[in-house]
Amino acid sequence: QVQLVESGGGLVQTGESLSLSCAATLSFFSIDVMGWYRQAPGKQRELVATMTSGGTTEYADSVKGRFTISRAKNTVTLQMNSLKPEDTAVYYCSARGGGLARDYWGQGTQIAVSA
Repeated sequence: QVQLVESGGGLVQTGESLSLSCAATLSFFSIDVMGWYRQAPGKQRELVATMTSGGTTEYADSVKGRFTISRAKNTVTLQMNSLKPEDTAVYYCSARGGGLARDYWGQGTQIAVSA
């Protein structure tokens, strides 16, 4: 059983920065895609950023130029700069592909950005 352990998050003001990290509790499998999704109250879960094991990244248009995803094997980090109130959401780490039999999700971490 794989677990995704998230850290980071919290309450910040507009324009400030935060970093999220997520580590998968396995080291012997390669994970193809790791990344972050978020869900704001009353909205569907949406992509924030992902990175493949080969280094290919995908970002939501709303975070391009402000957020940066990085990865070291089965750990993924999201550096979030110039945060806005609309970034307020629960952020979920995700992992899929490679040696994984199914998609995995972290427990979620809350980010709140005050105006």
